[in-house]
Amino acid sequence: MRRLRNVKIVATLGPSSSDYKTIRALFEAGADVFRLNMSHGTHAEQKVRHDIIRQIEADTGRPIAILADLQGPKLRVGTFAAGAADLEEGEQFRFDLDPAEGDSHRVCLPHPEIFAALEPGARLLVNDGKIRMKVVHCGPDFAECQVTTGGTISNRKGVNVPDVVLPLAALSEKDRADLEFACSIGVDWLALSFVQRPEDVIEAKELARGRAAVLSKIEKPAAERAFDAILEVSDGVMVARGDLGVELPVEAVPPIQKRLVRKCRAAAKPVIVATQMLESMIESPMPTRAEVSDVATAIYEGADAIMLSAESAAGRYPIEAVQTMNAVAQSVEGDTTYREVIEASRQVKRQTVADGIVAAAREIAESTDISAICCYTQTGKTVALIARERPRVPIIALSPETVALRRLCLRWGVHTVHSEEVERFKMAVVNAARAARDYGFADETNQIVVVAGVPFNVQGTTNILRVAPCDERLIFRTDPE
Repeated sequence: MRRLRNVKIVATLGPSSSDYKTIRALFEAGADVFRLNMSHGTHAEQKVRHDIIRQIEADTGRPIAILADLQGPKLRVGTFAAGAADLEEGEQFRFDLDPAEGDSHRVCLPHPEIFAALEPGARLLVNDGKIRMKVVHCGPDFAECQVTTGGTISNRKGVNVPDVVLPLAALSEKDRADLEFACSIGVDWLALSFVQRPEDVIEAKELARGRAAVLSKIEKPAAERAFDAILEVSDGVMVARGDLGVELPVEAVPPIQKRLVRKCRAAAKPVIVATQMLESMIESPMPTRAEVSDVATAIYEGADAIMLSAESAAGRYPIEAVQTMNAVAQSVEGDTTYREVIEASRQVKRQTVADGIVAAAREIAESTDISAICCYTQTGKTVALIARERPRVPIIALSPETVALRRLCLRWGVHTVHSEEVERFKMAVVNAARAARDYGFADETNQIVVVAGVPFNVQGTTNILRVAPCDERLIFRTDPE
């Protein structure tokens, strides 16, 4: 199950991918992380998928990460007497709190929080931005708008409010129940929707209580504006380009994506690029050339992971979609330009002993005949620093902590291996050499770099680096103690 690429693939599970055979095939095709979309399906259905993933993990002996994606608050209009209404550009249209069915002049918007935040000139986007309006007058229970882009508005269509920070928590009551459920069954990552401010992330982390890492979805302009503060309190980030592309001009999304990926890498926090990556493969066995280029761009930028949504959850060709991503990743990473781009974008402020150790490990590995960088870790923090360096050789993470290994499945270039607890550095080196040989990264004639912290089992003690042979007889001969 060794991957011949560094970028990781996240595959969403759904109606097209809910049985053991299909999920196993997705894993074998290249999926490293499975996403459970809490917007769809019952807790019982998600528990079945979770249990299948854990069974595949046991059957293959390879840690697999599970990401539970929380729905977030959904802002929707009410209903119409005729089921829908046609709006023309230049017309006036009113949103209010009156629960009566709507018509071509008004409709209920049952979210007083929106009216509390609106100001004249703010935009309201309906149905993924297909209908656009500008607020002319507003109050605590209404908003008089002018239609700037017309269309048909129908029952319970979604509403986006890009120009203001809404006084809404990122976690609805449903999200809180879903978060507790996901943590109770043992997911590894939580994706938090509707993030607007760092306090949203802090609240989710307090509820998770360390049972799962929290990844912030950047899908609102407010989150992009407050990104540095949000990144500081997040364990990871998802660039959710769907809603981001609705609330911002579409041409603004690519440079934002590039900036966010670089900032995440500098902070040694994993970043997923998501939404519409291979969308045509929902219905077609072949992607468009533009989609392939989009996937390749995210890889060239240095993203930790790329994600499939409906392609693997509800599409006709879920396995082929993963295979396509895998093939594109291998092709891109085999390009000499890829290494040039990745190394040119390495911008790290090294301030700690651990920073220096991992930088030295990369430089030694790239300037001598080294087959892999092996890291013995308890929490995965040192491995994160090594992954930030984007070395040319594979990264092998060894740990007795299954939780740490699963979370590391989202990290660029990391191959995870469960290892026994050790008390001496020599045994960590021996275990690393065995893992490098067993998983095909090296043979007995090769050398590896081993990074660890002494004393063992103490967090934050990364302080030792050794170049070691993969022949353990030589290890014992040169280090008998």
